[in-house]
Amino acid sequence: MFNKSFLFTALISFTLFSCQQTPEQVTHKDDYEIYLEADADPALEVLKQDLVFWQAKLEKDPQQFPYLVQLAGSQSQLFEMTGKIDYLILAGKNLEGANKKTKYAKAGYLKALARNYISQHRFKDALEILKSAEITGEKLAGTQKMLFDVHMELGNYEEAEVYLTRIEDRTDFDFLIRYAKWSDHNGDLGTAITYMEKATERAETANLKSLKQWSYTNLADFYGHNGEIEKSYEHYLKALELDPTDAYAKKGIAWIVYSHERNPQEALRILNAANEHHQAPDYFLLRAEIAEFQNDDLSKKQYLEQYFSEVSNKNYGAMYNSPNSLLLAEDGKEMDKALVLAHQEITNRPTPQSYDLLAWTYYNKGEYKQALAIAEQHVENRTFEPAVLYHLAKIYKANGKEAKAKNLKKELLESLYELGPGMEGHIQKI
Repeated sequence: MFNKSFLFTALISFTLFSCQQTPEQVTHKDDYEIYLEADADPALEVLKQDLVFWQAKLEKDPQQFPYLVQLAGSQSQLFEMTGKIDYLILAGKNLEGANKKTKYAKAGYLKALARNYISQHRFKDALEILKSAEITGEKLAGTQKMLFDVHMELGNYEEAEVYLTRIEDRTDFDFLIRYAKWSDHNGDLGTAITYMEKATERAETANLKSLKQWSYTNLADFYGHNGEIEKSYEHYLKALELDPTDAYAKKGIAWIVYSHERNPQEALRILNAANEHHQAPDYFLLRAEIAEFQNDDLSKKQYLEQYFSEVSNKNYGAMYNSPNSLLLAEDGKEMDKALVLAHQEITNRPTPQSYDLLAWTYYNKGEYKQALAIAEQHVENRTFEPAVLYHLAKIYKANGKEAKAKNLKKELLESLYELGPGMEGHIQKI
């Protein structure tokens, strides 16, 4: 539900970190080594057996639409564990089948389909499905929570705030995590952390593994954004204690090792361990960034080729439009493709981040006035993501707005952990 930093930070060109100070050591191999060696096969085998069970039930009695939902549940869990996109697509098709058979009248089935569409970045489709669920009136609070989520993804912030007000209950885990997200969106990271900490306390009191694990990784992200690296590291470890195969927590530790401790070799070793059981194009992006930090242009080129090969799978749909647009915008031969993707992303989800793609592409084309016009109308003061602010600063400077660029410089220097260790040289030139 929360924006993760890896995808965007992997897309900016980096130079070797110039600071001469030895970074503070936060991580220790003895803490996480056992998790790198964890075997995902037993848990994966259980899920695969569950999948086979529901497939057999459905083949025996195809009219039993609840079997479609159960089968989709197994496929969704397999996607979460393995990262294999085919499972997500198959789950979506089965949920579409179940909703068709029930004439789109069961809120639970509708919300399950909406979750699937959200994972596919089909946010407008998810919104329409959730509107249908809202009309049924069944389990309305849960539907309203998801409507908040989708409106946030679509950049419909006024509508999102309306739904946040409707679900307000400061003792409720679901409200607390959404209020944390809302606060982070508004640039109030302190409040976001406070509410995420409260949500984590609720999860621990309920002693529900899935909620605790989710809370630990999201709180770890927030701590990292706030420069509390040791707390971030501790919470990624807490998540791994619950599930030694948690690839996201491993990637979080890899980022600390790379960005904070400037140890690219160890970061790659951790990434390789996470990638052994979990497949996703994101790994190639992060490896490409690390390769550039190491001045290894050949490896960077190979990682990016592998990335584009992976995302060429049509099942990914629009899921990687954003990073693709950013990468292509920095390739002098691919500007037109970058523009097409940026416009597609704006159509799919007209957020400040999507408009940033368009502005950044025009900047890279040398059309600075066009970039500035888009940035001032759709991006400025609408997001606090460091990668976007860096683009803004570059656009301001190219248009002679030196004061506005300088105002962002200090904030960007304070965001080096999120941006990656090679950004200092670029920011200093602003």
